[in-house]
Parts: sequence; C-alpha cells; structure tokens
Amino acid sequence: MDISLLVSITSRAWALPILSRMHAGVAGRQAPLLAATGASRTAFAQSMDHLIELRLLERNPGYGHPLRPEFRLTIMGVRVAAVADKIQDFSTEDDWPLLRRTWTIPILTTLQRPIHFNEIKRTLPTITDRALSQSLKSMEAKSWVSRSVDGTARPPRSIYSAVDKGDQISQVTAAEFSLT
Repeated sequence: MDISLLVSITSRAWALPILSRMHAGVAGRQAPLLAATGASRTAFAQSMDHLIELRLLERNPGYGHPLRPEFRLTIMGVRVAAVADKIQDFSTEDDWPLLRRTWTIPILTTLQRPIHFNEIKRTLPTITDRALSQSLKSMEAKSWVSRSVDGTARPPRSIYSAVDKGDQISQVTAAEFSLT
C-alpha cells in the first residue's frame, strides 16, 4: 500500500482506533465501537464515513437494523486494521492523543533510517513545513524521535531518527506502507 493511503487514513483522528478495535474483535456496530474507542458520536460518524469512502469498511449486507447498521472490514481494511492493532498493542493510553494526530504515523513511517527534514517533506508532499516541524517537536518531546545535527554539511542540517516507541511504530508501518 502507498503511504498516501496512510496519510488519508490518519486525517481522521479516530480512524486507526476504530480499525484496531474491529481487528481485535469488537463488534462492527456503533455502540460497542464507541465504547471501545471513547470517540464522540460526531467524530466517530465522520471517521466511519471516511473509512467507508476509503473502502476499508463496508456495511454488512443483511445484518443490523437500518438505524443501527453493522460494518465489516474489507480485504484491504483487514490489512490496515492489523497494522493499527499492532500499534495499539505496544501503545499506552497516553500515547493515543499523539498517535491520533494527522501526521504522526506518516512521519514515523518515513523515519525507517536517519533522514533530513527536506527528505521527509519530499516523501509527504502535502505536509506543510509548519505541520512537519510541530509534529517532529511533539514526537521529540515524547522521545519517539531523536534530532541530531550534521555538522559536516554546510550549512549544518538536522537529521531525524525514530527511537524507542517511534522506532517500533516506524517498523510496523514501513512493513505495510511503501514510501513511493
């Protein structure tokens, strides 16, 4: 899968938690998923619509009441949900506010090796300089990203590397999402 799909998925804060919970066996109905994720009804509905639009979820035909439909993962949804569940497995509840941000997981996916700011920007062409800078600072504050300065280059340039939990997330997502 292409990293642009990952960028699209993470544009909704609750998309990955919903996929993770469905992969873990939570029933594909609104009430159990709402309880499992902790999302508000509005954010949940928007995330579900988004996942259906991306063809990661579909209505389960023949099941559920018209006002309380049941959903199931598509073939591609199963693959993405498995990645989301792996991220959920080694994350704590304190990590999810950062993980639900739009750019956190796509940026970590690019950090498979030490990389410069502009290389990250080239890999994620829709990200702004400000969003990239703020995301890197947030992840650095959580000790998911390490920043060092390449003093041999003129002018000196920052090099970013995924560390600790950031490296675990990078490895899980990089195995499934290609950077091209």
